[in-house]
Amino acid sequence: MKVVIAAAGQGTRMQHLSKNKSKHLIKVNKKPFLSYVLDNLLKAGYKEFILVVGYHSDLMKDFLKNNGYEATVVDQFEILGPKEKMYGTACPLMCTKDILGKDQFLYISGDNLYSVEDLKEMKIEDKYNYVAGLEHENPEKYGVLVKGEGDFLEKIVEKPKQFIGNLINAGMYKFTSDVFEELPKIKKSPRGEYEITDVVSLLAKGKKVKIKIIKDYWKDFGNPGDVPKLSKFLKNGNNSGKKRKP
Repeated sequence: MKVVIAAAGQGTRMQHLSKNKSKHLIKVNKKPFLSYVLDNLLKAGYKEFILVVGYHSDLMKDFLKNNGYEATVVDQFEILGPKEKMYGTACPLMCTKDILGKDQFLYISGDNLYSVEDLKEMKIEDKYNYVAGLEHENPEKYGVLVKGEGDFLEKIVEKPKQFIGNLINAGMYKFTSDVFEELPKIKKSPRGEYEITDVVSLLAKGKKVKIKIIKDYWKDFGNPGDVPKLSKFLKNGNNSGKKRKP
């Protein structure tokens, strides 16, 4: 199964750390963050990567070459124009449609880290799309997944003001080619971006999305404070995830 890794953004919330390179290349324990993402994917058995780049794309290409990683590199800004023209989490899908064709694939952001076991759990080759869900004590800060019948996703509610559940969207998806049928239907969100959750919501209306609960962790790498937190997490040997029952 191919993996689309969205890594076009600069990561302005990282402030000075991403001034001359994208946040995906900020080092944690002397290794670029993206190395941990790719290493876990490789350990989980994924071998074909499509890396969607943009900001300082030259440095991203150098990173792959200098660290021995292989990936198909797609420049989002060359295809769709600069971020001022088109931007958002759905844009990498727009850039990879021709490459993926009818293939099923995993979609993650290059600033998100998941355990090897949770990545394995998303390797589901059936006719459904999947969104990773994670139980969280502060669901109001995230998109909350609302379950329908069985494991089906009914809808995603972004940052609900009232409690509707504690299962949040962990930002990892397995898509079938159905996603490309819905992609042209989405429009800019209120914040002026093309959102992947809008595509997922359209698929959910047709009962084409199921929820897969991940059991280990989801680490979002977005603020300067995340650097020491992740450094400690990795030094403590937590990257493999918690022990699971056989």
